[in-house]
Amino acid sequence: MVRMKNYFVRLLAVLLSLAFVATAQQPTDQHHNHKQRGDGVNERGDHAMGFSHEKTTHHFRLTAEGGSIEVIANDPGDAASQEMIRTHLSHIAKMFKEGDFSAPMFIHGEAPAGVPVMKQLKADISYTFESLDGGGRVRIASANPKAVEAIHAFLRYQIKDHQTGDSVELDKQASAEAGHSCTAMKGKCPFAGQQRSSANKH
Repeated sequence: MVRMKNYFVRLLAVLLSLAFVATAQQPTDQHHNHKQRGDGVNERGDHAMGFSHEKTTHHFRLTAEGGSIEVIANDPGDAASQEMIRTHLSHIAKMFKEGDFSAPMFIHGEAPAGVPVMKQLKADISYTFESLDGGGRVRIASANPKAVEAIHAFLRYQIKDHQTGDSVELDKQASAEAGHSCTAMKGKCPFAGQQRSSANKH
């Protein structure tokens, strides 16, 4: 009986030790998996976009009508990266307008959040490429609240997976600069009732 009791005590001690080791390893494993995924996104992104993530900076901004994707070369004198950025973003604007999201699906290894609805409502969404000093930008806009919600989900996913550190909240300054219309937002505009100049088309 004493031998049986000692056996169970030793067994319990072993199980508790294993549980402690597994718990201690979990944060390390999660960090490794997170880093591994980030490295994969960057590697596939460099291949798909044609320029290095180490030489450029991505920004994803949420606005009242949708948001924007912005890429700028880190070196103002890096003309090659700037040209590749503009080529890629102008191409992306055309692909997204046609409901083709194969590029982000390849880069992230899955369909990013918001994509199914953005494909379904492609006729309600506009994608406008703009050349910027040092790079370029794609403005994404819609007057359809369901489409705007999907655009925001898509951009928040990009912010998280690319680890850009951008805000996942609505960028009021960017919304004002986009010159959107309260009427188009069907009463849901967060700026409704505020005094804004006609220069902002609000």
